[in-house]
Amino acid sequence: MRLTPLKCLSFSHKQIPNNFFLFRLGEKLKGFCYSGRLKEALDILCNSRWQLDSQTYSLLLQECIFRNEFDKGKRIHSQMLAVGFEPDQYLQTKLVILYAKNGDIETAHNLFDKIPERNLVSWNALISGYVQKGLETVGLEFYYRMRRNGFVPDQFTFSSVFRACATLATLEQGKQAHCVMIKSHVKDNVVVNSALMDMYFKCSSPFDGHLVFDKALERNVVTWTSLISGYGQNGRVKEVLECFNKMIEEGFKPNYVTFLAVLSACSYGGLVTEGRRYFCSMTQEYGIKPRLKHYAAIVDLLGRAGRLKEAYELVQSSPCEKHSVVWGALLGACRIHGDLDMVELAAKRFFELEPENSGRYVVLSNTYAANGLWKNVKAVREAMRESGVKKEPACSWIEIRREVHTFLVGEKSHKQSEQIYEMIFELTCILKDAGYVPDLCC
Repeated sequence: MRLTPLKCLSFSHKQIPNNFFLFRLGEKLKGFCYSGRLKEALDILCNSRWQLDSQTYSLLLQECIFRNEFDKGKRIHSQMLAVGFEPDQYLQTKLVILYAKNGDIETAHNLFDKIPERNLVSWNALISGYVQKGLETVGLEFYYRMRRNGFVPDQFTFSSVFRACATLATLEQGKQAHCVMIKSHVKDNVVVNSALMDMYFKCSSPFDGHLVFDKALERNVVTWTSLISGYGQNGRVKEVLECFNKMIEEGFKPNYVTFLAVLSACSYGGLVTEGRRYFCSMTQEYGIKPRLKHYAAIVDLLGRAGRLKEAYELVQSSPCEKHSVVWGALLGACRIHGDLDMVELAAKRFFELEPENSGRYVVLSNTYAANGLWKNVKAVREAMRESGVKKEPACSWIEIRREVHTFLVGEKSHKQSEQIYEMIFELTCILKDAGYVPDLCC
């Protein structure tokens, strides 16, 4: 007799289904997965009280991870717990991946700790999860722990490690990881090379970044874009345009990320004509429809060049007029040139679209302060308080002897806080004596 979803649910909880029934149920759920009917499969599974085999659970979890439908994956985990199913090492690793990718790093870590014999995949999942969560320092700590436990890192490990080092700007740690990668004979591939290039560029070592690109066995639009973006991050506008043109000459078609890097570089270098030309070529030559960030970049380009009226007209006529990002770009440009009328106009529109963004309140307040309009500064601060908007404390870090020290604004929990603040005071006095005047608009 053919098993249907309705008949799957018609058994009493007191009945114990035989192995053949469970096999047919598992096959039914797999069939739903293969045909893209994941929701139906989960509805049947979660309304039952039966333990399935590890292979079926694995397939269902993998489908949830692949589709980024993490809540559905958690439902599967809940059903496993409800029926008393004990997952094997393979399934435990899948669960770590699920929760790590979902950003629930605490649960992922707890599940990781319960794995009796961890493998490289479970280590990679946890390291990647911490890095994606913005806890790069913890991610690197687990990388070192993994190596001390005798595991040899692979391409996925190094991709996470290089991303962490890039964010923390820890060049020495990044170089050491690069040496380990070479000694481990990790196969050259686009993903790792792009992460490695990004690390070197963000650590202000463009020569090493370009060297990685030159030695890469495989090049595509991703590696070219990483190179172009890297030079842009270092303010090397000439190199950005040279690399872009060489990329075109070698037959690679730029994507929307490539153009964003080029437009940002043009904005930094004040190349209005070139920036306009590249912006137009997106649609006319490559059939790429400009996105929100492209419009923000061109608004920033015009604004930095002092062409605020053009920037304002572009925002109003663009399809992104109802997005706060472009108004934020215009507000930033107006701040640079001290155009108070345009600042207030852009700020008003921005706050209508994103009233809880504390950063723009600060920009507006600092602009007023730079022009001596202290009543306006007070009004902005009162508006923040009335709206319940709070500015997130700024954070900075410094690497000393392979250890990263992190500081929040006003924090005094560091064991050497007294000496640190004394040194800051001395440096401030030296700067003032040298005639330095701080920019309150920053």
